[in-house]
Amino acid sequence: MTDTTQETGDPGSHDWFSDDTATFGDRLAGARDALGLTQEDMARRLGVKLKTIVAWENDWSEPRANKLQMVAGLLNVSIRWLLTGEGTGPDEADFTDVEGDLKQVLLDLRQMRQEHARMGERMGRLEKRLRLTLKKEEDRP
Repeated sequence: MTDTTQETGDPGSHDWFSDDTATFGDRLAGARDALGLTQEDMARRLGVKLKTIVAWENDWSEPRANKLQMVAGLLNVSIRWLLTGEGTGPDEADFTDVEGDLKQVLLDLRQMRQEHARMGERMGRLEKRLRLTLKKEEDRP
């Protein structure tokens, strides 16, 4: 049986969440709930398994840096708030610089497209080398 006594000493109280005692998992679950997302929705949007979200919210594990950034963006909170409780949380989300955010998304997409093109060219060169090597092997007596 769990003890639900608050700092005030009221037994049976279910208000255990506070900024001072909240963990990463508590903040993650709270921000997700504030947006009306289910764990399944969040898992699908982040491209992870449901058990991963459950583990994060239960503080059994934490996301890697790249996923942490995606989580913060999805929940409209700062990474700092997720990790420490300080900074922009779900009630303080700042939507004033949406235009700047959109410009950054466009820049990121352009950069990704360029990287994709470079990778395609590199893959083509490697494929050509492989074909030439295989042809040389076939032509050997």
